[in-house]
This record gives sequence, C-alpha cells and structure tokens, in this order.
Amino acid sequence: MTADVFTSSWFYWAVGIAIGLPIGLVLLTEWQHALRRKQSALARPVTVMRNYLLPLGALLLLLTEARQVPAEATSVRTVATLFAFVVLVLLLSGVNATLFQGAPAGTWRKRVPTIFVDVGRFVLIAVGLALIFSYIWGANVRGLFTALGITSIVIGLTLQNSVGQIISGLLMLFEQPFQLGDWLDTAAARGRVVEVNWRAVHLETSTGLQITPNSVLAGASFTNLSRPGDTHKITVTTIFSLADPPNQVCALLTRVAAELPQLRPGGTVSSTPVGGLEYRTTIPLTSPADDGPAKTTFLQWIWYASRRAGLHLDEAADDFTTPERIAAAVAEVVAPTLRLNAEQQQELIPSATLDRYGADEVIQRAGEVPDRMTFILAGRVALTTGTGDEPRLTIGTLEEGGFLGQSTLTRQPVIGYAHALSEVTVVHVDREHIELVVQRNPLLLQEFGRAIEDRRASARRVLSTRTEG
Repeated sequence: MTADVFTSSWFYWAVGIAIGLPIGLVLLTEWQHALRRKQSALARPVTVMRNYLLPLGALLLLLTEARQVPAEATSVRTVATLFAFVVLVLLLSGVNATLFQGAPAGTWRKRVPTIFVDVGRFVLIAVGLALIFSYIWGANVRGLFTALGITSIVIGLTLQNSVGQIISGLLMLFEQPFQLGDWLDTAAARGRVVEVNWRAVHLETSTGLQITPNSVLAGASFTNLSRPGDTHKITVTTIFSLADPPNQVCALLTRVAAELPQLRPGGTVSSTPVGGLEYRTTIPLTSPADDGPAKTTFLQWIWYASRRAGLHLDEAADDFTTPERIAAAVAEVVAPTLRLNAEQQQELIPSATLDRYGADEVIQRAGEVPDRMTFILAGRVALTTGTGDEPRLTIGTLEEGGFLGQSTLTRQPVIGYAHALSEVTVVHVDREHIELVVQRNPLLLQEFGRAIEDRRASARRVLSTRTEG
C-alpha cells in the first residue's frame, strides 16, 4: 500500500504543490516589497501574480493532477476560467505598466490619453473572455460577435455627430497642446487647467470652475499662455500729466516694476510713451496666476512713487506735503532724536521733506550709501538682510520714532533692506544738515555709531543662525 503511494503520480504533484506554493509566495512577496520601495509601476502586476495567479494555479494543478478530477468537471472549468481571467488581467496590467506608466516624458506613449488605454483594455478583456468561454466551456461566441458588430454599426450611424465630437476631443488630447497646470485663454474663459478627462477640460478661473467640452476646444482656436515658457508678460497702461518729462516717467515706471516680487527672474521691464498722456509698461511674469497681484501692486506703488518724484499720475496734484505738516513732523520725530530746540527745528525745516511709501515698498536698499537720514512718522518698517537671491531674513522692526540712513555720516553702504510693512510716512533730512547738527553735538555721532554696530551685529547673528540651521 505504501509502495503504491510513492509510485503514484498524484503524490509527487501534491508534494510539489505543498512545497512550491509557499516558496513562490515568499519570493513574490520579496519582489513585491522591493518594487514598492523603488515605487516601480511593476509592483501592481507582481501583486496580482502573488495574490491571485499563483494560488489559482496551485489549486488548478491540485484538482487536475493530484486529485485527478476530469477536465470537463464544473469545478475544474470554474477554476480554469478564473485562472485564465487573472492571466489576462496580468498581461494587460504588465503591458500598461511597462509601455505607458513608465514612458519617458515627451514620447507618444506618454501623450496617449487615458481614455484610449481604458477603451483598449475593455476591448481586449471582452475578446479574452469570449475566447475563455469558447475554449473552456465550449460556448458559441461567433453569433455574439456578429450581433455586437451589427449593433455597433447601427449605434455609430445614429450617434455619428456625438461620436465625432468625442473622437475629435480625444484626438486633441492625444496631441496634448496643454497639460495640467497650464493657463489657457479660450473664447469662453481664461484660467488654469485643473482637470482633463475624455469629455471636457476644467479651467479654474476668477469666477469659478469653467467646464469646456473637448470638442469645443478642438473646433476653435485657443491660446496656451504657459507655452513656450518664460514668455508670459502683462502690459499696464498709465496716464501722467502733459507737463511730466517722458524720460522721468519711463524711468520711474521701469524702476518700480523691476522691484515687483512677481517679476520673472531674468526678465526685463520696459516702459514707453504711446502718445497723448499714456505710458505702457511691459512686465515679464512667471505665470498668469501672478497677473492680478502684480498689476495691483504695481499700480499701488506708482501712486506713492509718482508723488515722491513730483510727477502727476492721472494728472493729479499732490498736496500732502505742506510746510505746516513738515514742521509738525520735525517736532514729533526728528527733534527728540537729534535733540533740537525750537530755533534749530526752524533751521532744519527747509532741508526736510515728507514722503509716503506703500505696503511692501522698498525704502532702503542693501549696498547703497544713503544721502539723507529717514525718520519714521507713522507705520512700521522691517529691516532684512541683503543676501542677493537668497531669502531675506528679518533683522528687526522700526516703528514711529525710529530712523534709517545713519550711515550717511560715515559714508558706509547699508547692509540690508528696509521695506514698509504698511503705509509708512517718513521725514527725510539731507546729509548736509545732519552734519551741522552732529558738529554742534558730537555725542550724536557716537550714538549713531552704536546704532550702526548694533544693527550689523543683529544681521551677523541672524545669518549665523541660518548657517547653523
């Protein structure tokens, strides 16, 4: 009896399955973990192989070889159907992972729309299932294919317009004139592409989500504002008085636009008079998303800058600076710092000016040698490090009564930037008058020297902290 067991073929099949199945599961598990660590697209096909194909294959061999169940039995046919279906899914998943998911950017495989892949997968699954039922169950599928073919022709003729629109949209997606994140300017809307599917393109606009059918885009012209890169720009038109010198106006507009935080790195700003009272400023930007913020900031800054320069934006005259306001500002913030009496304050008024700066506007630039001292009358000013293209770090904040530009006496360049945190009103005093005041009171020079060293020390501490971090 024992000899019959060892000489039977089913015994070796049973032992082989009992040993081979665990070993195969262990090997496929290790392979699966390795692919997941590499974030490989093949991880999913290997998972299908481990969880479904290998157990079903072992069960099929156990039924047909170890148990000697006839192939015509319902249990064998059921397991064989499941096994063949998993093989079909595995092949499709493997082809998709190697051919499309791992395709290099810019190749035709990467440009194939997902809907094409899904339709192809559906057709192959349908054909595969038909073959499976034909060979395993002996089903006659020829009539089914004939009926499906006739039905497809009838449906195609009935819906030829709708299907044509869908196909035209899919062909446009295959060409890929845009991708997620691009900005489109269409006849219906202007916005950023946030979703693309087989039916429509979703644009995020300032008024909400604009859904445009693919067939509409395929049948009309539109502009991709994001391609080619580094070409996007906006044009802002402004009006100045006829008495303002055009060269001064253009220089002002160019300087203000060049300091915008939204300016594209390496971009060149240009301003030109276009006739009448109009001036056109071209500002290169990184993305159309910056259009609104850049234009708003530019118009805000030139309102303040034009008044500081004595120019007349929108032909408006500025009556903010008056002798009475300058005298009050000198008495409030300049006299306490410079220790001036009433007579000295009157002497200083002719050399003082009153200016305003908009929020985030630069008041002092790193590396420049100031030609005057600046006293803060209202608002808050942030002092930051001047480190080129690197992010600026805050050294400190000045409020009402604070001052800038004390290095005008030592003729040293300033080490950082100063920009307004809100609207800031300041009093400027020329260097010549500051020198006269210091000559009368030498102790002021020592105090200014200590202020310079304190700010330099603060800047060094901030930079050293970033270096250590």
